[in-house]
Amino acid sequence: MSSSNSPCAACKFLRRKCTQECVFAPYFPPDQPQKFANVHKAFGASNVAKLLNELNAAQHEDAVNSLAYEAEARLRDPVYGCVGLIFILQHRLKQVQTDLYNAKKELATYIGPQAMLPILQPPG
Repeated sequence: MSSSNSPCAACKFLRRKCTQECVFAPYFPPDQPQKFANVHKAFGASNVAKLLNELNAAQHEDAVNSLAYEAEARLRDPVYGCVGLIFILQHRLKQVQTDLYNAKKELATYIGPQAMLPILQPPG
């Protein structure tokens, strides 16, 4: 439970008493109610509690951050979530790599292909 004696965002959302043993308190502070609301909507409080109880304490923060990020992504894109964003970024990266390769080829026509050989590698 937080030092201000205010229930964590999870307990406040679930309308229950926040105890010293609350698994949510360290990761869902009272001033971040939307973070828990999103995670609860996407995964359910009991599933999140079960997941946290199965992990060792060193993994809790990363797990909560991942769940919060995925929950927010699911709100924006209910079908693909984070995977949709990853796909878009991979597509953009491939476009940029192709554009860079084409720019290097064009540059080679001005300064000579021999000067460009060290940096003129096709996109992988």
